[in-house]
Amino acid sequence: MNEFKNIHILGIGLIGGSLSRDLKRILPDSVLYGVDSNEDHLDEAIGLGVIDHSSRFEAINQADLVILAIPVDQANLFLPPILDALKEDALVIDVGSTKGSVCDAVKEHPRRDQFLAAHPIAGTEFSGPSAAIEHLFKNKTMILCEVEKTRHDLLDKALQIFEALEMKIRYMNPHSHDKHIAYVSHLSHISSFMLGKTVIEKEKNEKDIFDMAGSGFASTVRLAKSNPATWTPIFKENKANVLESLSEYITNLTHFKNVLEAGDYEEVYNEMHNTNHIKSILKGLS
Repeated sequence: MNEFKNIHILGIGLIGGSLSRDLKRILPDSVLYGVDSNEDHLDEAIGLGVIDHSSRFEAINQADLVILAIPVDQANLFLPPILDALKEDALVIDVGSTKGSVCDAVKEHPRRDQFLAAHPIAGTEFSGPSAAIEHLFKNKTMILCEVEKTRHDLLDKALQIFEALEMKIRYMNPHSHDKHIAYVSHLSHISSFMLGKTVIEKEKNEKDIFDMAGSGFASTVRLAKSNPATWTPIFKENKANVLESLSEYITNLTHFKNVLEAGDYEEVYNEMHNTNHIKSILKGLS
């Protein structure tokens, strides 16, 4: 792990910035470089102590470890040239929330074994360098895909980092990952965005929203504060799975609407009562 002296992080937002903060803590002898298309982000990140220095894509060939924390559709494009430029013993880790397309993008690359596909199940609704926080990943799950294709010595170094971050490890097939994450993450973001949209369009008086909104509304619509620049590429890359989950969600909403219209309050009760099982599922996860 201590061999990662020169670390380049592409994308200094919530995830990339939080990883940088934690890597500075657990690897005090390493130097953290930020690469970002937004120069203001780099200046802000340096000012906040998120990174040590700014850098350029052309300097990737000097890195021992590269963290790819950019929009998922861009990761597919940047990963092959990053692998082309890597030193022989360097590793690149992609931490985007879709894994199928990025794994497919480098499946035939001659240096595929220097790549690790990862997805930390952690985050907030905030974005940018100021959103970066230490210990964001503590006790969170890190999903790893196709680890059998990553060189063993490099994988071991990555696992040491995740252990130092106190993360739980889960191994998944990348396309299975994308299917499951569409239901438990991507769908909930769409639901939150569309709930917010519905309320904004219906309630023209913003003071009414503020005065009447309780904690239930606030918690349900929280994800609608997420960055569209992050989530549009996610929906693009996971389109088929997101559409499938949306169709099933719409079917359930339509059924609930129909039984309510019919005055079948026993079925209304049953719909909610049967779904209460989610409490025990989430209690087990916690």
